[in-house]
Amino acid sequence: MIALDTNILVRLLTRDDDKQAEKVRILFETHAENNDQFFVSDVVLAELAWTLERTYGFDRAAISKTFRALAENATLGFQSREVLQLAHAVFESTKIGFADSLIVAQSQARGCASLVTFDKAMRTVPKVDLL
Repeated sequence: MIALDTNILVRLLTRDDDKQAEKVRILFETHAENNDQFFVSDVVLAELAWTLERTYGFDRAAISKTFRALAENATLGFQSREVLQLAHAVFESTKIGFADSLIVAQSQARGCASLVTFDKAMRTVPKVDLL
């Protein structure tokens, strides 16, 4: 298994650099033929959401669609597919960012009674308590 950095997924999704995008395409095709998976960490997912929003102007709907497509890609192996799916559900049902959604999902997946934060934007999220 090979781990992917955020910039690889950015090239795959935006194709903003033709030469690098072509390298990524070849990498994916080569490994798809061998039924290999790529590892995508939670940190990469958080960075990807931030980059797509801040650098490329993706809105919430586009980010949500992108993460749904990534989760359905059999070539990608995630740190935790369950956490990704839960984070995606939190992101779609709230107004918090994907990184915060990922934090909520990780705490819930670990069975935490609650997540304590000072972030007022998270006050309506289940099992999140403002301190």
